[in-house]
Amino acid sequence: MSAERRRGRQLVSVKSEGNLELRELLSRVLCGLADSGIENAGFEARQILEKAGISALKILSEPRAQISAEIAEKACKMAEKRVSGYPLQYILGEWEFFGLPFRVGEGVLIPRQDTETLVEVAGEFLKNLPVNERKTLDLCAGSGCIGITLAKQFGADVTLVEKSQEAFAYLEENIALNDAKAQCKAVIGDCLEAGEIGGEYNVIVSNPPYLTENDMKNLMKEVTFEPKTALYGGADGLDFYRALLSEYPKKLAKNGLFAVEIGMGEEKAVGEMFRENGIEPQFEQDLCGIIRVVYGVKY
Repeated sequence: MSAERRRGRQLVSVKSEGNLELRELLSRVLCGLADSGIENAGFEARQILEKAGISALKILSEPRAQISAEIAEKACKMAEKRVSGYPLQYILGEWEFFGLPFRVGEGVLIPRQDTETLVEVAGEFLKNLPVNERKTLDLCAGSGCIGITLAKQFGADVTLVEKSQEAFAYLEENIALNDAKAQCKAVIGDCLEAGEIGGEYNVIVSNPPYLTENDMKNLMKEVTFEPKTALYGGADGLDFYRALLSEYPKKLAKNGLFAVEIGMGEEKAVGEMFRENGIEPQFEQDLCGIIRVVYGVKY
């Protein structure tokens, strides 16, 4: 069977007409997702039903409950969208990162568990600083998940810089959502123009675009919906590191931390850039054992 025919059958499988028992609706959505190759279909199906207006408790405890045609259709339309490759996070409109909620949608990078490694490195460093010496700069801030988490969980005073107007709207919304206005200042600007950003910081963090030209040609379907400007780091994936490390160590206080997330296999090149700019690099692995963070202290 061709991919087109198989995908068509999957889409039909999640359509609904009229009222349904909850267990039947869940089964149709789950099977539609699973047949399309989505690995965690059960989790995603429940998330979609909750987004359609069915509580998690009801999903667990009332399998024979009658679900209106309106809610069933809403759930099935979301499932069809997901089967097409559209990210679950965009469908839900919100995603959790480090225990905090973040609004997301087209135009902003989706927070990923890999990035929690960067937060952990910076957070451990912040915990050992006096409260009045936790001034932090988050470059290429996107949704704000890094900087806002450092503010809420580790007491940082954070300036978050983002160039994209679309992403900046989510950044401001997420600061408000997490009640972080007292600790977070959102700045719209180009982090590659270091002269636009004043001050001295105890911690500088960034999860810049780092995918290579080849990576961009082989993206997973879900990732193609995310903003290319938040993904592409130049032909070799290193353009942003060159720019950031040539300028921002100058804005780092003595004994301050500089930490960046990197792509797989980029640690040698980025580590050398750290050394060239007076910072001895250290490396931290993510949960999959991949070196995900390069960091160092300016002495």
